[in-house]
Amino acid sequence: MTSQEHVVVIGGGLAGLRLADRLGPAATVTVLGEESHVPYNRVLLAEVLAGRYAPEVTALPAPGPALRRGVRAVRVDRAERAVHCDDGTVAPYDTLVLATGSNAVLPPLRGLFEPGGRELPDGVHAFRTMDDCLALSAAVRPGVRAVVIGGGLLGVSAARALAARGAVVVLAQQGERLMERQLDADASALLATHLSGLGVEIHTECRVRGLVTTGPPAARVRAESGTRRRADAPDAPRKVTHVELADGYRLEADVVVLACGVRPRTGLARAAGLEVRTGIVVDDHLRTGDPRIHAIGDCAEHAGQVYGLAGAALEQADALAAVLTGAPAPYTGTRALTRLTLGAPGPGPGAGAGHLDLAAFGETTPRPGDDVVRLADATRRTYRKVVLRGDLLVGGVLLGELSTVGALARTWEGGEPPHDLFHLLTDDGGH
Repeated sequence: MTSQEHVVVIGGGLAGLRLADRLGPAATVTVLGEESHVPYNRVLLAEVLAGRYAPEVTALPAPGPALRRGVRAVRVDRAERAVHCDDGTVAPYDTLVLATGSNAVLPPLRGLFEPGGRELPDGVHAFRTMDDCLALSAAVRPGVRAVVIGGGLLGVSAARALAARGAVVVLAQQGERLMERQLDADASALLATHLSGLGVEIHTECRVRGLVTTGPPAARVRAESGTRRRADAPDAPRKVTHVELADGYRLEADVVVLACGVRPRTGLARAAGLEVRTGIVVDDHLRTGDPRIHAIGDCAEHAGQVYGLAGAALEQADALAAVLTGAPAPYTGTRALTRLTLGAPGPGPGAGAGHLDLAAFGETTPRPGDDVVRLADATRRTYRKVVLRGDLLVGGVLLGELSTVGALARTWEGGEPPHDLFHLLTDDGGH
């Protein structure tokens, strides 16, 4: 690759901007960012919602003139090697990188949309973008009744943030426990106890059937004698009042947060004829079936895995930068570690009802024949568990005290037998 090569990146998030930074002067880079905001770290949105950070604190390093903000790519022409944008411009490329990220999943709830409509009722919010965060923040005040639908990482983060703002929060989780993808049953129970201490009412194994709203349906338009007339005007906007559960019980709600997961944004790739399964399928050089097109971040599927995590997005951006600059090392996947801080810091690690640190990595549910080591301290509200397969550390969960997480994660990532497991699990294991 030379500085004359034109790399177009679709997506102005963490992955796309990291790639542009790593390529530096090695190529001419254009990043097409759909959002008009200054690029931001999506991981910190819950802290903005909680009121701990101002939005500007989440800003990513300035990308310079490579980034075109507020421009949406609408079509990829592989024959012409060009990206067509919604403002009428065309961006030609030698290499195209899809870093389109993911969208919030909007569940098929009765009353969420009107027939043929795509407008959410007033009070109903997704929680994925800065716009989502700012709109939700504006709607929250002490005493507001908020229902969070979804008990994964996103739902737990949103519930904690809303509780910190003084909202009366109910969390409805369809699964058996909170954060079931990352935590085992014991850790999830401790997390539930912590959130309950913050005032969050938790319902697990709880399926939401629909929303109840006020206000007339959206104005219907009909043709009469060659003219078009509003049949119901003026209209008040629909406003959510209740969340209806599958058993018929209704939860009062001024605000509803849809935290039902995310889905990779693959529409451009699919329309361009690229292979899409859950995400955009890439090989060990992060290439799609078209050698001129790559994919990284939340939209990419490598070896059957879509990560949806910041760490994986950064690793893939770094790996692709090496590929494009002629120093390829096969991308073999990311060993993802999830970290979360819940509540405002107390006087010490794990102290105070408002603070809990959490980390999970690898396989937290053992297979038959695996060994499990647990250390729990009810007084300090700490819990540590590691899973061993033969001599290797394959996963772990830590709550309340994370001083050892760095040493444990390095042992896990290195694929080497732990020399002193007890030392790694105790407070001084990271030193």
